[in-house]
Amino acid sequence: MVNGTGHGLTKYCCRKAVRLLINNTERFERKSLELFIKEVFLGAGLDDGQAEVIARHLVLANLRGVDSHGISRVEIYTKRLEKGLVNKKFNPVHSYETPVSALIDAQNTSGIPIATYGIELAIKKAKNSGIGIVGINNSNHCGMLADYVAKAAEEDCIAIAATNAPANMPPWGGKERFFGTNPIAYGVPAGKEMDIIFDMATSKVARGKIILAQKNKQKIPLGWALSTAGAPTEDPEEALDGVVLPVGGHKGYGIAFLVETLSALFTGAAFGPYIGDLYKDMENTQNTGQFFLVMRADLFQPLEIFKKRVDQMIGEIRTLPLMEGADKIFLPGEMEIKKLEDRTKNGIPISKEVISELLRVANHYKIRTEIFNSLV
Repeated sequence: MVNGTGHGLTKYCCRKAVRLLINNTERFERKSLELFIKEVFLGAGLDDGQAEVIARHLVLANLRGVDSHGISRVEIYTKRLEKGLVNKKFNPVHSYETPVSALIDAQNTSGIPIATYGIELAIKKAKNSGIGIVGINNSNHCGMLADYVAKAAEEDCIAIAATNAPANMPPWGGKERFFGTNPIAYGVPAGKEMDIIFDMATSKVARGKIILAQKNKQKIPLGWALSTAGAPTEDPEEALDGVVLPVGGHKGYGIAFLVETLSALFTGAAFGPYIGDLYKDMENTQNTGQFFLVMRADLFQPLEIFKKRVDQMIGEIRTLPLMEGADKIFLPGEMEIKKLEDRTKNGIPISKEVISELLRVANHYKIRTEIFNSLV
């Protein structure tokens, strides 16, 4: 029920919920969570299409084990919508468009729907012209990049995606924030093997993992971040006030610079310290940027040959001798696929802290909460 009127979703959610207490978490079935989260965003004022895309995306992140980019983001997304910091209307504006490229002004709409729209446009252009390049400005946090490059791989395309983020990481050698965690991802279609989907932050860890550790009252590993005093810390509170560190030192900084160039300088979006902070800045919009490059996988050779060669490389990698202490060589994205298979079968584990957060949001929008009855 939203504002006293139901959308016919919550009863289904409640019937289908899978509950299993494990390590201070409960497990829920995918569809139940998707329907519940969709109803939350309907309550927050989004149209049916946007609400559905966001719900699917956030739950997929949890399914893949990327809990930092999953339903733990619901409260902050709805809070920014409520404060008018994100435009509830979806009305993207195209400019600088060619058969192979387009710049999209997101009009400050929610990041996940506009990024989904952007990758779909890039795929369409690639299908027609061989290559598709889409830049987005005036956008917001777009979630997990793996979702977007996976869409391209499913369409027999190779894809690269990048987005910038609020300043939380110093350039190598500095001690003040300038770059965001600036993720970059790629997708490669395979034949009989699984598609290769790689998604990484250019920081040692996505900042969302530190935020999730804070919510769950957990420590973080040393080496992830520095406190405001410049000292390594295990305290997520100190880390959030301080800075995260680039992965691979100067190399991670170099990649972060590229991501900022493609997603912000190239598209006209805000860069570095000029981006509104998702959590801390409740007065200004974000104006993040996204960049998608999609290429048909048959540009240089027949698709069947390309896919066979991808399969061949995957097979040969798997048969390489293991280093001491290693049980298996994992392909890029394979761990997430294994997690997805497990969580699809056994349910998605959600911590009690995140459940409490979802309950607050649901109660705010007067949405029925039977899905969480075991904790009420």
